[in-house]
Amino acid sequence: MSQLEIKNLHVSVEGKPILKGVNLTVRQGEIHAIMGPNGTGKSTLAYTLMGHPAYEVTEGEALFKGQNILELSPDERSRLGLFLAFQYPVAIPGVTLANFLRTALNARRKALNPDDKGISIPEFRRLLKEKMDLLQMPHDFAGRYLNDGFSGGEKKRAEVLQLATLQPEIAILDETDSGLDIDALRIVSEGVNALAGPDLGVIVITHYQRILNYIKPDYVHVMLDGRIVESGGADLAQRLEAHGYDWLREKYAEPAASR
Repeated sequence: MSQLEIKNLHVSVEGKPILKGVNLTVRQGEIHAIMGPNGTGKSTLAYTLMGHPAYEVTEGEALFKGQNILELSPDERSRLGLFLAFQYPVAIPGVTLANFLRTALNARRKALNPDDKGISIPEFRRLLKEKMDLLQMPHDFAGRYLNDGFSGGEKKRAEVLQLATLQPEIAILDETDSGLDIDALRIVSEGVNALAGPDLGVIVITHYQRILNYIKPDYVHVMLDGRIVESGGADLAQRLEAHGYDWLREKYAEPAASR
């Protein structure tokens, strides 16, 4: 069973420290929710784990399958079995969702076996239809240009379809609930739940408890000022929904310097 182990991770952006010692272990089959107010480092953690060049790691490591992924390129991290669903997916006019997914799948296969000729079109069509049926998506969705003219809910469903097709071992969902109405949130969450299981570990990054009404976490972690300060079960998210973050700010406030 694979696991992602983050140890004492410190990250800066343009010289400003954002993450200040994050420790977290996520195993296949587990669902972890990371919550916290704006500006606490949640998305910074996601982008750092996937190798965004704007985020400078100043200390710490992230171990996956015996490798420190922070030393790998983003595509190497993806091929190793990591996946990031973006908060704001980018539109690519002229490239259909199906062609995008087939290209990504073939790139992964080629990396594993240089002699691999790629998945055939008939085999890929069968695979894609199987995944779209699992996610209750109309088949004509695959023929649309990637995220071009998509609603917020459609963009997030396209991300979940990528997750289903590429079959990573650890998936990071960066504020997947952002911009979704109640119906879209339910549909996207049902898609994630359909994929959850012993072979997939999930990190759900969110501000609000509402997505956790649909995607039930095994563990909830709270980030404040670039650190995970509190961890617990699903009841922790309910407590945050009821009482906000002020009680945690008070609990973990640094003592004022003596005068």
